[in-house]
Amino acid sequence: QVQLVESGGGSVQAGGSLRLSCVVSGYTISSPRCMGWFRQAPGNEREGVVVVDGGGSESYADSVKGRFTISKDNAKNVLYLEMNSLKSEDTGMYYCAASNPYWTCRLGSSAAFSYWGQGTQVTVSS
Repeated sequence: QVQLVESGGGSVQAGGSLRLSCVVSGYTISSPRCMGWFRQAPGNEREGVVVVDGGGSESYADSVKGRFTISKDNAKNVLYLEMNSLKSEDTGMYYCAASNPYWTCRLGSSAAFSYWGQGTQVTVSS
């Protein structure tokens, strides 16, 4: 059974940093699945922040390029999102997501992602 558990959210001042973690169980993150981070601000639709496909190719939203970095620790089976130079518009609930094996995925759609964590809240104050 696949489970994703996020942590690391919190409240920070603009310009600050946070690192989100997504502990994965039920499969090894080195396997060929898409994984990604999505976020949803109050009143807004959920949007893709970054996805990494089964081959390791990463796609970032333009709004976070150069500030956010996705990474994996295969030994710990954990997906990370390093967030730097945070802005108030980065505020929202952040979700970790994973697809089934060998599915293709793209940043602009969550359709490929069958597994979701419960989310971790990020609040950036200006």
